[in-house]
Amino acid sequence: MTRIINALSEIQSSYKVMFVDLWGCVHDGVRAFPAAVAALQAYRGSGGTVILVTNSPRSREGVRHQLAELGVPEDAWDAIATSGDSARAAMFQGVVGSKVWFMGNWDHDKSFFDPMKVIDSPVPIERVPLEEAEGIVCCGPLDSLPDPEAHRPQLLYAKQKGLKLLCANPDIVVDRGNKREWCAGAIARLYTEMGGESFYFGKPHPPIYDLARRRLAALGCDTDKAAILAIGDGPHTDILGAMGEDLDSLFITGGLAADETATGHAPAPDALERFLQNEGISPTYAIGFLQ
Repeated sequence: MTRIINALSEIQSSYKVMFVDLWGCVHDGVRAFPAAVAALQAYRGSGGTVILVTNSPRSREGVRHQLAELGVPEDAWDAIATSGDSARAAMFQGVVGSKVWFMGNWDHDKSFFDPMKVIDSPVPIERVPLEEAEGIVCCGPLDSLPDPEAHRPQLLYAKQKGLKLLCANPDIVVDRGNKREWCAGAIARLYTEMGGESFYFGKPHPPIYDLARRRLAALGCDTDKAAILAIGDGPHTDILGAMGEDLDSLFITGGLAADETATGHAPAPDALERFLQNEGISPTYAIGFLQ
C-alpha cells in the first residue's frame, strides 16, 4: 500500500542516497521549484547524498549549466547521471553505426556529439541525410509540439532500410511550464510499434541506473539498495524503473499525473489508488510536490 506523505523529512532518515528526477520534480523546464530545492538541501545537510537521475539527452555538464540557468543551486545535489551520457557512450561504441540521421533540436542537442574521453577507440560519428544513414540518433522530435505521427513517413523509410534507433530520452512527454511537449520516447515508441528496433538508455531501463551507481561510487559512497530512494513524477519511467531495480520510490503526483490524482497539497487517496491500479505501478510513497 502506497503511503501518502506531506514532506520528504518524514522519511529521509531511512535513506542514505536519493536518485532524484529533475523535470516535474525539481523544475518545470522554466524555473526551479523552491520547496523542492530546499528539501534536497536539507536532506544533504543531514548527511544524505543526492544523485540527479534524468532522462535529459544532454551530457551531465549540459544539465549542470541548465540547472544553473533555472535557479537550482549546486548545494542541492552531489552528482548527475543523464540518459544522454549513457546513450552517447553507446553511440560512440557503434550501436547504430557511424553514419547517423539525427532527430532533435540541433541548437540544444549538438553537445550530444561531443567526444567522450571515457570511451577507448570511439567509432567516428558522422551526421548524414536519412537516405545515407546506417542508424538514427533521436534526442527528440524535429518539432516538440506536433504529434509524433508527423514523422511516420521518415520512420517507415528507416524501418524498411532496417535502421536501428538510439533513443536518448525515453520520456514520452514533459511539461515545460504550462505547455506539454513530446520527447524522444514518443518517437521511439512509434518506431517500435511500426516494427522498427529502438534502443533505450534512460529510465526505466537499466543503463542509467548503472551509470547512477557509478556516479555514486565515484563519490566514495557504498550502500545497498535498501538505503536508496528513487524520486520522480513519471509512472512508466521513474516509478517503473525503481520497481525494476528493486528500489523504494516516492511518486511526485503533482507532475505528469496531477489531473488524474486530484493533486492539491497532496494526492486524493481514492484518485491515487485508481491511478496506480490503472498504471500497474506501486510506489512506496506518494506526495503532491517535492518539499
